[in-house]
Amino acid sequence: MEKLKGYVDRIIFRNKESGYTVLALKSGQGETTCVGMLSCVNEGELIEVQGQYVAHATYGKQFRAESFEIREPEDEQAIERYLGSGAVKGIGAALAARIVQKFHEDAFRIIEEEPERLAEIKGISPRKAREIADQVCGKRDMRKAMIFLQQFGISTSMSVKIYQKYGNGIYKVMQENPYRLADDIAGVGFRIADDIAKRAGVRQDSEYRIKCGIMYALQQSVSEGHVCLPQEELMRRAAELLGGMPENQEQYLLDLVIGRKIVVKEEQGMKLVYGAAVYRMELDTARMLNDLNITEEIDEELVLRKISAIEKASSTQLDEMQRQAVVEAVRCGLLVITGGPGTGKTTIINTLITYFESEGLDILLAAPTGRAAKRMTETTGCEAKTIHRMLEISAGKEENSGNFARDEENPLEADVIIVDEMSMVDIYLMHALLGAIPVGTRLIMVGDVNQLPSVGPGSVLKDIIASGCIQVVRLTRIFRQASESDIVVNAHKINRGEQIPLDNKSLDFFFLKRQDVNVIISIVIQLVRDKMPRYVNASVYDIQVLTPMRKGLLGVERLNRILQEYLNPPSEDKAEQEHGEMLFREGDKVMQIRNNYQIEWEIRGKHGVSAEKGLGIFNGDMGIIREINPHTECMTVEFDDRRMVKYPFSGLDELELSYAVTIHKSQGSEYPAIVIPLLSGPRMLMNRNLLYTAVTRARKCVTLVGDDAAFQQMIRNTMEQRRYTTLAQRIRELREL
Repeated sequence: MEKLKGYVDRIIFRNKESGYTVLALKSGQGETTCVGMLSCVNEGELIEVQGQYVAHATYGKQFRAESFEIREPEDEQAIERYLGSGAVKGIGAALAARIVQKFHEDAFRIIEEEPERLAEIKGISPRKAREIADQVCGKRDMRKAMIFLQQFGISTSMSVKIYQKYGNGIYKVMQENPYRLADDIAGVGFRIADDIAKRAGVRQDSEYRIKCGIMYALQQSVSEGHVCLPQEELMRRAAELLGGMPENQEQYLLDLVIGRKIVVKEEQGMKLVYGAAVYRMELDTARMLNDLNITEEIDEELVLRKISAIEKASSTQLDEMQRQAVVEAVRCGLLVITGGPGTGKTTIINTLITYFESEGLDILLAAPTGRAAKRMTETTGCEAKTIHRMLEISAGKEENSGNFARDEENPLEADVIIVDEMSMVDIYLMHALLGAIPVGTRLIMVGDVNQLPSVGPGSVLKDIIASGCIQVVRLTRIFRQASESDIVVNAHKINRGEQIPLDNKSLDFFFLKRQDVNVIISIVIQLVRDKMPRYVNASVYDIQVLTPMRKGLLGVERLNRILQEYLNPPSEDKAEQEHGEMLFREGDKVMQIRNNYQIEWEIRGKHGVSAEKGLGIFNGDMGIIREINPHTECMTVEFDDRRMVKYPFSGLDELELSYAVTIHKSQGSEYPAIVIPLLSGPRMLMNRNLLYTAVTRARKCVTLVGDDAAFQQMIRNTMEQRRYTTLAQRIRELREL
């Protein structure tokens, strides 16, 4: 490790989010380009950095700083250089010279301890003197806090977040309850806070630690899809996390209830524990559904005559259940239409659009994801938006949070709202959607209840149906055109638990029986790279590999590394960037793995000029890496609809390669062809529901490669991981009032 000491001549580049900085450092060795996490370093300051010299492929020799210390200016010239650098707002070079000429080497002490004396200098009023002192002291306090936090192993970028939150109160927080960081700072979970607390000397049996552990276990369950947990299950999880649980655990729960952090309710013969915010959200969702659930008297014969006229004009023929769906949509303020592939959901949506337009009503179409909205637009000929865009997403104050311009105060302006792919909608999004729909507006929810539940918490569609309080139309008939597709026919067979002959006589459903993992992967590569693109007339990037698991020999993580090497191999023309264990390369196919409401996207027109801008990239959005810029530490990804997004290198943990994705992550998407490598796996995971969801993702061709016994076993396995949700119960309670 080498040391370099000098003055910051100028800041060349700084990423405000990550703190990554490129600066010119003047020392006895001349000018050196210095790079690293130097977020609180300003021009004119004297710093000492530790690190090593590296040779950058594009920018030549640089000093990569691993750590740094800011030194006090050592002489009058250094003081004048710092004050005149622009680091202190309101002081230029001339004024800095007058300050140093007046107070010499005592200038900093005067500014910090006797700021009123600055008014002795021409051009500085008493008010300006106070402002200068506040700035200098503020910068000194921040530097002091950054050095203090480093002893706990906290990174520079995280230290900046912590100081911005607490200011000089950070010392009290670290002394009394470092676990507050887990509640207050985005990116600090229990494990990080626990590690910091141990370094700070907090006892293992600390009350703060135990409560934080319980809350973290509850929050983790939400990320698994639960809205609540049985108390015994929560305590078991917390005990595993904490390395044990004291006997008086009820007291800790009571304290959390009193502190309005959790809600405990007796439900279904057990005590269920909710995070307070999620409980209120579920309760509020039930209330808003109940408010919209209005039935009006209609002339059914007249409605049926209008439907017949639409059928005749559009040369379509609806069956009895489809007509009934349209009638119920006219009658009910709230309606669910559910059915599998090929059962005519799109035909119903198109008929509803024509019917309501003929009545002079305003209609909005939406779906949870960009891909699903795009498909809805293509099948209806009308614009469909993602629910987020329809609600007009804007950045929230906290990282990974968002606000919607459309809410109860500013509701959506429509008479009818039709939402497709409802199985993907979680409790958060449902709550936001309902909050923007005024009573009297029709909400028609369309989806396949047999699909996997949403990635986010809740089982909204399933719970609405299970409540028995909201009108549901179930479509079961497979129409002639759809019945010609073995994808559709086999999907329904899977859903009914029927075995499928794997004789490969089909034109769109194949099973290649193999047992060796390496052989399976080799065939997957051939299919994706060479055979499927020609067979379905699509690009390599349109062929999607789906797999049940993240880990293992055929898991997402291993498959992506292998597929990257064959589908987008290294090249001198393609820049690369490592991030943790991940390697990103220009041309790679990637997926956003968490909602980011604050990140900005733009659609570029001719000559690269921005034509449209917006906020938000969401869990499951897929794109292609178009540029990796090592100088600016940014990576540009092009998502669906030509939305371009710049990610700082520090934000790359929001992305992962997506040549292969889990079946769960593929929800709401449709691909020309899918390839599914399949061997044995956990029984809870390898079930009928998962297989059904995977098969229904393909439009033209499904190819499975692997163990046919595992395939048939999945069809027989109806075991699903239970989600603890109580929306159905909340709806019933309100209906009974």
